[in-house]
Amino acid sequence: MNPPAAALSPPPRRPRRALLWGALVGLLLVAQTLLVALTLNYESSRAQDEADAAATEAAGEVKRDLLRTVQSLQALMWNDGSTPPWRDGASALMRAQRELLRVERRDGALDVGAAVDSGYGALFVQMARDALDVEAEVACAAARRMSAPVFSRTYFVPVGDGRGVEVMDLCLPVKDAGRDDGFLVATFGLAALLEGTLAPHRTRRHELTFVEGDGTRLARAGAGRGAGVYVSERLVDQPGATLQLRADGVAGRPSLIPNLTTALVLGLSMALFAVVLLLARDVRRRARAESALAEALAFRQAMEDSLVTGLRARDLEGRITYVNPAFCAMTGFGADELQQRGAEALPPYWPPEHAASYAERQRARLLGAGREPREAREGFETVFRRKNGERFPVMIYEAPLVDGDGRHTGWMSAVLDVGPQRRMEELSRQQQDRLQATARLATVGEMASLLSHELNQPLAAIASYASGSLNMMEQPDADTPGMLKQAMERIAEQAERAGRIIKSVHHFVRRRERQHESVAVDALIEAVLPLVRLQARKSGTRIELDLPAKAPRVMCDRTMTEQVLLNLTRNAIQAMETDTALEDRVLTLRVRQAHPRWVSFHVVDQGPGIAPDVAQRLFTPFYTTRSEGMGLGLSLCRTVIEQHGGALDFGPGPGGRGTEFQFTLPAPRSAADAAGDAAQSIVTPP
Repeated sequence: MNPPAAALSPPPRRPRRALLWGALVGLLLVAQTLLVALTLNYESSRAQDEADAAATEAAGEVKRDLLRTVQSLQALMWNDGSTPPWRDGASALMRAQRELLRVERRDGALDVGAAVDSGYGALFVQMARDALDVEAEVACAAARRMSAPVFSRTYFVPVGDGRGVEVMDLCLPVKDAGRDDGFLVATFGLAALLEGTLAPHRTRRHELTFVEGDGTRLARAGAGRGAGVYVSERLVDQPGATLQLRADGVAGRPSLIPNLTTALVLGLSMALFAVVLLLARDVRRRARAESALAEALAFRQAMEDSLVTGLRARDLEGRITYVNPAFCAMTGFGADELQQRGAEALPPYWPPEHAASYAERQRARLLGAGREPREAREGFETVFRRKNGERFPVMIYEAPLVDGDGRHTGWMSAVLDVGPQRRMEELSRQQQDRLQATARLATVGEMASLLSHELNQPLAAIASYASGSLNMMEQPDADTPGMLKQAMERIAEQAERAGRIIKSVHHFVRRRERQHESVAVDALIEAVLPLVRLQARKSGTRIELDLPAKAPRVMCDRTMTEQVLLNLTRNAIQAMETDTALEDRVLTLRVRQAHPRWVSFHVVDQGPGIAPDVAQRLFTPFYTTRSEGMGLGLSLCRTVIEQHGGALDFGPGPGGRGTEFQFTLPAPRSAADAAGDAAQSIVTPP
């Protein structure tokens, strides 16, 4: 009964409920968006604060290093630059302060009196000090005027291979008893000055650089390159020069989920959102699932009831657990009769004469049931018995039954009644035999005139010899017995000749059961040669045989193979009757064994060949180019050869002239091959 219309209509509060669900989902999305935005803003602010702290700390450290170095350099001014203590002190100072690359003692005219380079390498090698002395002279002039240390502007010193060092000079005026006594000039490396200014945890996260006003990098320090997102700059003011220091964060903008706390909050929010959606869908999905399950069960039942293929399920003990109506109709037994039988009871559809062998095969299968189930769905044929006792052949396809946990619980079989198919195959075979017999009779009918001409010669000779013998017997003389004996011998020879002709036709026409046997190739050709020569004499065709010295043997139905040879040779002779000169009418029969398993036959004529439009339909049944033909010869020839496992084809003859038909027949197999095939046979249980 159909449900009422009111039961199918949606509840009246459904729009309001949908509005509430939409509001809840919107609030969750807004909350999550705000949370992510606040988290990203917090992470950005923290990264910028770290960059500011790193820049401030580095600038202060640079100032302290420079001040400490200035104080150490002032201690050197008390020694004369030419004395060893001054050199030793300068070397010790440069070892302690790696940013110091060179210390010079100059006189009042700014000429270098003494200089000590850092132990890590000389600075002014590529270019002389004089060529790069402008900045130092400017700084010393300012230092003399101010009577205080003054830094120069930065400048670049090349060191070779296209590389160089950005440096700046510090000039300290030297006083002796209140008068100028020269200058002390120290050269600082900016890159070395940056190194060591920050703790390792900051250098891993920031890149420190000295830059000019236009942003050009002078020197850098740090484990990685800055991303250019979180940047902070500080000025390092020194007497005479100002350095601009930049701290650039290595990390870029924060990711969507920057830390574990935010990830947990987002995850819980999304999980809550998903749970709400799942709960809202659960009731509706459950109802749909129950309805779909009912429909699926009904559909499956209808499908199984409509099948013509029998289905049978068995457990691991061999008991039948399920059969469909088609199986019951096939065997004549009801489902209760088949399913309510014990494990030891034999199925009632097993023929009694095969029950013992079937039971043994089933026991062998059950013994191996604990092993991995067989996956192959290979079919096998056996015999079942109907309830009325009738035997019928069936084809069975089996597959393992596996439950939801992957355990092998039995077998499912699909059973097909192949009895009607076998009857149709037998009927088709009988019709094919009748058709082939008809074709042989038609062939003999076409050759009847040739047979009459061929038989007239021996019969006329017999009649002539018989008349002469009667005349000699009426007028006997001394030579009569010898002449009579000679005449009788001639009569016997001509009678044997006529008998051979009639026997060849009889053997060809008679209908018998197919039987494949091992036959020598020369025996096959000798059997059809008398009939071939009949038509060859009429058209003036010469026959050439090209056979191996040791004739190979083939496995074939002798009668059908002789018919194939006769049809092909007759077609070849007829192809040369009109358009081929008499001296060129040659029919060649060639046999070769190019493969141990196959023997090839070749029938070659010197005719005009086969036109392309005719070649496309050459093997079509009832298609012929002769008005008196039936159109069955070549079609039957191909059928016969394919039934033997071979192939029939054609093409141009040697040199492109005429036509060559070629077909193959199997050679007898050796005992070793037969034993190998027997070892591969597998017996499958019913």
